[in-house]
Amino acid sequence: MKFRKVAVLLLALFLCSSTLMIASAASQTVKVLLNGSELEDGGIMVDGKTYLPIREIANSLQTIVNWDGQNKKATLTRPNVHIVLMQDSKLFGNVTKGNSYTFSVLSQVDNLKTDIAAVKVSIFDPYGSEKVIQTQTDKITKDNFWYRTEDMKYNFEYSGKYAVRFFLKTSSSDDWTLVSEKLISSQ
Repeated sequence: MKFRKVAVLLLALFLCSSTLMIASAASQTVKVLLNGSELEDGGIMVDGKTYLPIREIANSLQTIVNWDGQNKKATLTRPNVHIVLMQDSKLFGNVTKGNSYTFSVLSQVDNLKTDIAAVKVSIFDPYGSEKVIQTQTDKITKDNFWYRTEDMKYNFEYSGKYAVRFFLKTSSSDDWTLVSEKLISSQ
């Protein structure tokens, strides 16, 4: 009787470990590098097909993801967004550390294939602190438009790269999606 219990227990352990080995052999993790940076979640390979985390890749590629849970469908939209920095009527770019500058952000958006609920333009210092330059919450249904912020005075107190970022929301309940970035060097 004791022998049967031990045999059944060993058989159960063997089956469980065999199942785990087969499952791990059927899927393999895949390291994904995007522009030289490794994605946190990576991907998996199953039966020769590679599956990647769509939201993480879309965020890295500055692409909007609309998820339709009812139809199990993801729609990716990548608008063309060009940012130009203006100081009065002149182009604005590199700055001297410790100085304050008054400038505006002119953004041109085209190839927009989804409606937009809000727009936000922010500047991030080299340490990642955000200062919102301007937001707009009017619904935008055009496939192309221009967006210019009001003049803003900003102190570039650190050396390094400052990022001016352009964000969109497809609905008021969504998170902001980064769709373009312009760097300013401060030395």
